[in-house]
Amino acid sequence: MKHLISLLDWSRDEVARALDLAARFKKDPLAKRDALDGKTLGMIFEKSSTRTRVSFEIATLRLGGHALFLSTRDIQLGRGETIGDTARVLGRFCDGIMARVFEHEKLDALTASGRPVINGLSDLLHPCQALADAMTIIEHKGTLDGRTLAYVGDGNNVAHSLINLAARTGLTVRVGTPEGYEPDAGIVEAARAEGAQVTLTHDPAEAVAGADVVYTDTWASMGQEDEAEARAKLFTPFRVDEALFSKAKPDAIFMHCLPAHRGEEVTDEVIDSPRSVVFDEAENRLHTEQAVLFMLMG
Repeated sequence: MKHLISLLDWSRDEVARALDLAARFKKDPLAKRDALDGKTLGMIFEKSSTRTRVSFEIATLRLGGHALFLSTRDIQLGRGETIGDTARVLGRFCDGIMARVFEHEKLDALTASGRPVINGLSDLLHPCQALADAMTIIEHKGTLDGRTLAYVGDGNNVAHSLINLAARTGLTVRVGTPEGYEPDAGIVEAARAEGAQVTLTHDPAEAVAGADVVYTDTWASMGQEDEAEARAKLFTPFRVDEALFSKAKPDAIFMHCLPAHRGEEVTDEVIDSPRSVVFDEAENRLHTEQAVLFMLMG
């Protein structure tokens, strides 16, 4: 059974195929309008969502299927049913499961459903975002091969999936974080073992220098709100303002997975500049997820 819990679950060829399909779906959204005819995607949400929920619902519809929104506030998972029991029940009803959760281990437990499981976000990884990021870079830079992406901020789930992306493409990734907020060492080592070019630094200027892409994310993710004030003091030097962005290549693009906390991790001048591609990036969640659903459930 094939899943998308991590980008490393897929080969280089499978990632390339997904990106190729996504480009085709962007040109012709209804090209495979019957691929999921009669099929249902169960979508579990522990965390609130705009892009993930809307994009998966529309992507499923465009393939002829039905997406079922399952908030943990409304299903028995929120009242003490185990994730394993929930998985087995959903496996009897649904043809695939997408889940947006806190603990990454819950995604592994959902594989007991016997159905394809898609990671819509966990505290550890965000592979669907990385696929959309890859598509966006290709659209604006022509290729991932030989391109350098500088990620500055917290070494979080987004950073982890960009590192995994480097292990499945020709993208080079530099990650600049404050001390103590580096990406998970195991994820970095696993990616490097598969040939990924990954550099870690505590100097934001070193990370950004000469980069083709400058990327950032919120400093405090969902569930870390009580750390926001302390993090703001440490992360201020990593804010992507015009001074930091200017250290990248003159034609560098700016990316952010959204939602953005304007004035914190990025200034209005950067995110609203002509070189910002954040809304192309958000749109491409739809096209890449349509490709993922087609490959796993079509």
